[in-house]
Amino acid sequence: MLFHRALTYLIAALSAGNAASQWEIQDAHTTASLRGIHYVGNGVAWASGTDGTVLRTEDMGFVWQLCAIPPGGEKLDFRGIQAFDNNTAIVMSSGKGDLSRLYKTTDGCQTWKLVFTNPDKDGFWDTILLNRLESDGLLFGDPVNGRFVLWRTADKGEHWARDPSLDVHSLPGEGAFAASNSILVEDDHSFIHFGTGGGKQVRFVSSNGGEAGWGAVTVDLAAGSSATGIFSIAFRTFLSKYVIGSAHFVAIGGDYSKPSKAQGTAAYSVDDGHTWTSSKTSPHGYRSAVAYDRNTGTWITVGPNGTDISTDDGRNWHPLKPGPGDAPDADQHWNALSLPFVVGPKGRIGLLHSDLLAQSKVH
Repeated sequence: MLFHRALTYLIAALSAGNAASQWEIQDAHTTASLRGIHYVGNGVAWASGTDGTVLRTEDMGFVWQLCAIPPGGEKLDFRGIQAFDNNTAIVMSSGKGDLSRLYKTTDGCQTWKLVFTNPDKDGFWDTILLNRLESDGLLFGDPVNGRFVLWRTADKGEHWARDPSLDVHSLPGEGAFAASNSILVEDDHSFIHFGTGGGKQVRFVSSNGGEAGWGAVTVDLAAGSSATGIFSIAFRTFLSKYVIGSAHFVAIGGDYSKPSKAQGTAAYSVDDGHTWTSSKTSPHGYRSAVAYDRNTGTWITVGPNGTDISTDDGRNWHPLKPGPGDAPDADQHWNALSLPFVVGPKGRIGLLHSDLLAQSKVH
């Protein structure tokens, strides 16, 4: 059955490509607002959203399974999800205090176990990041008592311990956004990086391997209100035959209360995040998620009013418009990315055809 579905999907994808369709809009059988998405590989992806919604596919989205709701999760907003394989995943809800929770399934989302509840009454979780090939993971949250919060697991999310090394004081009004489960990343050197917003300054905060403390630098993105800042970061590492080099970072965001405002929506760093430069040509509005497609060497960022791509490492962005085979709004109404999947409000799920993304590159 799985082979038949995969073959059917392949035929549909080839047909879509022939029609110059950039996005394949899929039927998720839900009206939930989706912000969590994780593509595991081999056709397997997991998605999550409001009202306790969790979805799973094993055939590149030809069929999306509506999972059982985790116990007590009917009104929770599942902003992030991370999976180890087609059967094992952890979903994260975001909310104040004990509304931030982690549930785990090991049987393909037929049943769930509550593994961790936020013990900080004023806490709010923003991102969960698991290492699919190992057993470790990170859980990041808004400041509690003036300091950002980081938790770690070493046993695939069964147990979590607070990381005291994250001794970063927040500025007035400063926090992090749980817009797309991508405000924190861990690079190839195991250094941790996250972006902030909500205050008078926008900051990019980095660890130094957990040994020499943490450092923060200012990023020139939209700032000054609770709706502004960095909403997502991504990186690519410069690789040589012999060594892993420095990382190139892209940060995107803007003002979510003014989604069509294009100023202060993207910046990039070529030196491991030590210094930042605003994009010369910015995405044409607020953006909530960014990702790097290594196959085509293209960065892609999505948001409510459109999609943009960069082929020069974030220096310039241009709109990725629907093709002849796409719906007129196929580039719009998106929240989060885990390539090739994109998700958005009202159960919106799309599959981005990277072969056509390569054809759209501007030189």
